[in-house]
Amino acid sequence: MKIKLFLVIALVALFSVSGLALRVIMVTDMGGLGDKSFNDGTWEGIVRAGNFLGIDYDVVQSYEQGDYIPNLSNAAREADIVFAVGFLMEDALFRVAPQFPGTYFVGIDIAVPEDFEGDNVVGYLFREQEGAFLVGYLAAAMTQSNLVGFVGGIPIPPVERFRYGFEAGIRVYEDLHGKTVDILRGYTNDFNDPAKGKDLAMAQFAEGADIVFHAAGACGNGVIEAAAERGEGYFAIGVDVDQDYMAPGSVLTSSIKRVDMASYQAILSIALGTFEAGTKILGIADEGVGMSEMQYTRHLVPATVLAELDFLKEEIKRGALAIPETQDALDAFVVPDIALP
Repeated sequence: MKIKLFLVIALVALFSVSGLALRVIMVTDMGGLGDKSFNDGTWEGIVRAGNFLGIDYDVVQSYEQGDYIPNLSNAAREADIVFAVGFLMEDALFRVAPQFPGTYFVGIDIAVPEDFEGDNVVGYLFREQEGAFLVGYLAAAMTQSNLVGFVGGIPIPPVERFRYGFEAGIRVYEDLHGKTVDILRGYTNDFNDPAKGKDLAMAQFAEGADIVFHAAGACGNGVIEAAAERGEGYFAIGVDVDQDYMAPGSVLTSSIKRVDMASYQAILSIALGTFEAGTKILGIADEGVGMSEMQYTRHLVPATVLAELDFLKEEIKRGALAIPETQDALDAFVVPDIALP
């Protein structure tokens, strides 16, 4: 580890004294900065890398899908590295990137097609289902009403992978502990309107759910607000970044997706000359997904449940427990033989 750190510092020093300069521009999806989620997390990694390397960085807000192509094109004219944030930007990215072969493009939640001929694009995907599995298991353990909720944004693949994992975690807990937990599901079909998330969460709480997991971008901020308003005994589960702080004691945990790590690593790889085009997939084994430390709620969780979560996390890491990543896989999912500690 010390040798690796020394090499990084040495390479960064060489990069700095060489007189070269890089500029980074992040193009947000419609949620934009301030979503306290996906965009903010990606930006955090860019800022950290930019400050570490001493390079310029900026952000461009998209207000509608029609902004994606012009925003990416303009950014590519001005910057050396352009980030396209969000699955909905996929088509725009691969229309723009071939026009700027000298610019590096980084897609977050975007896979690089196998037939893409350029060598200037890297896409980062995440095994969202693995982190969501853990929070689903926890939700099943902690629910008192035996009814939990899921609020998604637009049902695109990354959102749905959160749901698949959440439901698989609940199913495993049911099987191991003989408990039956029902699930309410709803979608805002939006990522930007907290009021929609709040309305859906309030409706699920009214139906009897006491824990609601959101994968809805800024709409999820409303889910957290709803849990806080309902008060004691009601919880939200956050997403993408550690959202526990947003309503201390009302956010049971957060399913974390390390978009900050992806953006940081991408910039460093370009600066240090180790960039590799193609698709990279980050999961629990890469510390690319997981769950929050539960700073405000850990004392509420029985020690046995915490131990089980640690055990299951290791089972996923070593490949003994595969979490479904499609609806078909979820439908066919059979709980394996698991000997809890």
